[in-house]
Amino acid sequence: MGTVIAGLTAGLVAGLVGLPAAAHAQVSLATVVDLAQRNSTGVRAAQADVNKANAVLSETKDALIPSINVGTGLPVFPEIGFTGSPPSIWSATVQALVYSIPQKRYIDAAGLGVRAANARLKDAREQVALDASTAYIELDALNQELGDAHQQEQFAGRLEDIEQQRTEAGVDPLSESLQARLTAAEIKLRRLHLEARAAVLNKQLTILTGLPEGSIRIDHASIPEIPQVRGVEASHFTEGIHASQLIAQSKIAQSKGDEESSYFPELRFFMQYNRNTNLLNDVSSFFAKPLPPNNLASGVSVQIPIFDLGHRARAKESSADALRAKVEAEQAEKQNDLAIEDLSGSIRELDTQAEIASLKQQIADEQLKTVMAQLQLGNGTGSGPGSQPQTSPKAEQLALIDARQKTEDALDAGFELAKARLSLLRALGHMDDWLHELKGK
Repeated sequence: MGTVIAGLTAGLVAGLVGLPAAAHAQVSLATVVDLAQRNSTGVRAAQADVNKANAVLSETKDALIPSINVGTGLPVFPEIGFTGSPPSIWSATVQALVYSIPQKRYIDAAGLGVRAANARLKDAREQVALDASTAYIELDALNQELGDAHQQEQFAGRLEDIEQQRTEAGVDPLSESLQARLTAAEIKLRRLHLEARAAVLNKQLTILTGLPEGSIRIDHASIPEIPQVRGVEASHFTEGIHASQLIAQSKIAQSKGDEESSYFPELRFFMQYNRNTNLLNDVSSFFAKPLPPNNLASGVSVQIPIFDLGHRARAKESSADALRAKVEAEQAEKQNDLAIEDLSGSIRELDTQAEIASLKQQIADEQLKTVMAQLQLGNGTGSGPGSQPQTSPKAEQLALIDARQKTEDALDAGFELAKARLSLLRALGHMDDWLHELKGK
């Protein structure tokens, strides 16, 4: 018994120890994007629009399918006299639209509406993928910067101690000690800024994915290289613009249907059956022959529009809606072209800035190596007139701080470039390329 209890206790402890690790396991970028698309309220709203559009299309088509209605009713009190309609226990009616040119327009409009809703759904999924990817990549860069910032704080603390000792020994003036404290305060402020931004990004990813707060650990290896595209070399086609164009076409078809309904005839088939009764009435006394119990009528009704101001006003209204939808589609395309031009120019600048930041980082690393070598071996310049002074531990801390700062600057520049490239992919309608990269990673 004691062995069993000991085994259960050991298993429980092992499970509890493993919980934090499982709760904070690394989550790949592909998983984050997939969860964000599943959890997004915008995507779910777009899916609801797709369902509604399909229902509208079904409604317009079902007008051609016969509808059957059955009704029944019995008098509450005995009828007196001739009521104007034969009394029936129950009746059945069949109706269907046989011929209508405007209805074909309405079906076409509804079909275009379905395509527009699907395009909007895909556009919403792409926007969520962009938001999740940008937040994930930025958080990855921030995590690396925070590591450098913590090291900077350690170096700045050592620099403060060195300057305080040099000031107390009379080697450096008080201003150097104050400058060291200022450097440490600025590094602390930057670290606090990075932590605040990282907290916001963690919260954003939590909201996007629906995962518990603080449970997402970035997997740097899951971030693929962003495809490089240029605005002048790719087609400018996005799902959002496509949806706007389809909506405009749908409105135009709707407008044509409303216009044609003012002068094209409409044919409808009908059939009606009544089961008449003499219960609680004396209706048979008003006819030469007894009222038959079974009555069936059928026919085709033709409705020819002659003069209907209401239809004409509705046609003008839908025509105005179509014109507005067309203008909005053109405006969306122009705005997207402007965004592509702006992003293309920004990428050229950011690419150069990233190159400059990388070169500065390499220079800072080389300078740090030189300082470290001089500290270990001496600068070898002698002690005669014109010789360089011996490198001090203060120079070492300053070189370490500068190297970490240049690393952070390079990470910042790299993220801004990645963000701009992703935005350009979105504007060019090539987010599928990025999503394929994620799936293959």
